[in-house]
Amino acid sequence: MRNRLKVLRAERDWTQGQLADRAEVSRQTINAIETGKFDPSLPLAFTLARLFGLTIEDVFDPD
Repeated sequence: MRNRLKVLRAERDWTQGQLADRAEVSRQTINAIETGKFDPSLPLAFTLARLFGLTIEDVFDPD
């Protein structure tokens, strides 16, 4: 699944660690999602979208 996490994170000057702290996951999880190695659970996808003030569809693209 493609996503815009890296771009959205960079727009806010957040590190992977800062986003991970806000989402209550590990930095490795954020890295894996950004690189397409891991698709987040639905609750995590909602959390990430909410942190950016966007809908899930604005953050994630199922291809």
